[in-house]
Amino acid sequence: MLIKTELTIAVVIPCYRVTNHVLNVIEKIGAEVSVIFAVDDACPDGSGDFIVKNCLDDRVVVLRNSQNLGVGGAVLTGYRAAIEAGAEVIVKIDGDGQMDPGLIPAFVAPIIAGDADYTKGNRFFDLEEIRAMPKVRLFGNAVLSFMTKLSSGYWDLFDPTNGYTAIQADVVRHLPFDKISCRYFFETDMLFRLNTLRAVVMDVPMDAQYGDEISNLKISKIVGEFLFKHIRNFSKRIFYNYYLRDMSLASIELPMGLLLLISGGGYGSYHWINSLQKGVTTPAGTVMLAVLPILMGTQLILAFLAYDIANVPRRPFHKMRRNSNNKQLLLGELNEK
Repeated sequence: MLIKTELTIAVVIPCYRVTNHVLNVIEKIGAEVSVIFAVDDACPDGSGDFIVKNCLDDRVVVLRNSQNLGVGGAVLTGYRAAIEAGAEVIVKIDGDGQMDPGLIPAFVAPIIAGDADYTKGNRFFDLEEIRAMPKVRLFGNAVLSFMTKLSSGYWDLFDPTNGYTAIQADVVRHLPFDKISCRYFFETDMLFRLNTLRAVVMDVPMDAQYGDEISNLKISKIVGEFLFKHIRNFSKRIFYNYYLRDMSLASIELPMGLLLLISGGGYGSYHWINSLQKGVTTPAGTVMLAVLPILMGTQLILAFLAYDIANVPRRPFHKMRRNSNNKQLLLGELNEK
């Protein structure tokens, strides 16, 4: 579907059981947005038909997934349509009323200014607003944020599950759509994929809003899945950034640190258990042979983490691509002359 108009900003709204809130969300989207893609993700409440019948905003285009693909699948459907329509910046906002559409300019501004490739919401900037957030969510977000920092490499970000985002269209074109996790791990997996592109990601402060919306996320069902995917993404990121693309001192520090830590811990555990069984005191020399590798291994791992934290992408991907394209065009013109 091609919309024949010049677009700057597009909004994607994944719709799944949001009929009580989605019209109010659409109504609050400002004039800076040219087109709104409402994606009916095989919603049992018929969100798409509901919007078609009741929404008078001519910017709204309803897209329909033939089967439920999850929030990520719905967003990717919207991304494809926005790219085809010629959007330069694509904002993703939920249809349940938890995200203020009035913040769209704040999410788009760093991208238009060339300071970021991707912006995402962070509900943890205002300490007074945090008090309104359920304590379980606070703890869960703290744990998930640390795991996301490790797996994605974006150490300066927080609130990884926040789905209020904006992305530059050129960055979207380089994302592997067929590999991105389509369900609740979507936001976190996006960060990992963006890091493989060395895209710049920036947090945007926002307030937490909770009403009568019903969450479809069941923590008990996704803990194991999230842990496995974080470990997988961390392993891939380390391989891509420190062995496949580049080699540095950090490439040596991590394996050496792990080797020393494991060998020292194993050696110490063996002799500790052996001493307990025999009822004798472990010799001081044996203790030192275990402690020294552990201390050295810990230092090397901390040195690697310090390097990794300092290695967060700083140069926007879409600006580098644009400069590269301009150079190619200039070279082509010079060759013709």
